[in-house]
Amino acid sequence: MVKRHYGVRTKRYKLMHFYHDIDAWELYDMKKDPDELNNVYSDPAYAKVVMEMKTELKRLRRQYGDSDELAQKILRDDIKRRSRKAKQKKGKK
Repeated sequence: MVKRHYGVRTKRYKLMHFYHDIDAWELYDMKKDPDELNNVYSDPAYAKVVMEMKTELKRLRRQYGDSDELAQKILRDDIKRRSRKAKQKKGKK
């Protein structure tokens, strides 16, 4: 299973932020590492790329109405839905 995340991709780079039960960033140079095996997020050589990609990610999140608050609401709603479903399933036994 893949952790909850959002991100942005260009032809060369892919930046992802994993959230909820972790807070982690990953950046991949798709030209040098098409299999995404080497996370270069913390590599100082990519600091400018990280800044540019984060700026684009923020712009896209604003454009599409995404926010940390919305992600938390969706998560709470999903947990409630799963809990109701589990109770219903348990009641049918």
